[in-house]
Amino acid sequence: MVTIESKYNIRNEQTKDMREVEELTRKAFWNLNVPGCNEHYLVHIMRNHPDFIPELNFVLEENNMIIGNVMYTKAKLMDENGYEKQILTFGPVSVLPEYQRMGYGKLLLEYSFEKAKELGYDTIVIFGNPDNYVSRGFKSCKKYNVCIKNDYYPSAMLVKELREGSLEGKKWCYKESDVYDIDEKEVEKFDSAFEKMEKKFKPSQEEFYIHSRSRIV
Repeated sequence: MVTIESKYNIRNEQTKDMREVEELTRKAFWNLNVPGCNEHYLVHIMRNHPDFIPELNFVLEENNMIIGNVMYTKAKLMDENGYEKQILTFGPVSVLPEYQRMGYGKLLLEYSFEKAKELGYDTIVIFGNPDNYVSRGFKSCKKYNVCIKNDYYPSAMLVKELREGSLEGKKWCYKESDVYDIDEKEVEKFDSAFEKMEKKFKPSQEEFYIHSRSRIV
């Protein structure tokens, strides 16, 4: 069994890695949230989007094989006076299925957090399963008074201050990059060039359905 003590390396993604990272992402997310997945297509289009941050695009290698990846884009928070604050979001964050639940995702995220701070960013907002992220310092968006339109506080929207007090106790409205507005027809076309994998139901899809449609009141 591979252990976390094995030799690993975290570095920026290179052009030669792109297809491998897309395949990795596809394997990591296939049938996880829905039958099939679209995250590998998101990785593909994200690299050319103006909100993409190449400096925060990392791969994790274990014994010289890429087993994980995380990508960041710019996002915005707007306070009640119309002031815009530039922040970060990440995703997809992917680890090959056979290496999951072994600590590699934690290594990748903690490394990226430090690099984000070095670039001057102080806040990250994501949509994800709280079970996976509260141990990494994320808290409910409600605790930071960060909502989306119409004062809606999604259960899956999580906030991490890279610098304590960076949100200053204000009320904020979150706006993510439009790169996440995916055309599912384009996903199908893109996916057809990959090795065929069976789409099927998994219990994790019901969990995703519940989290993605829940809010905190």
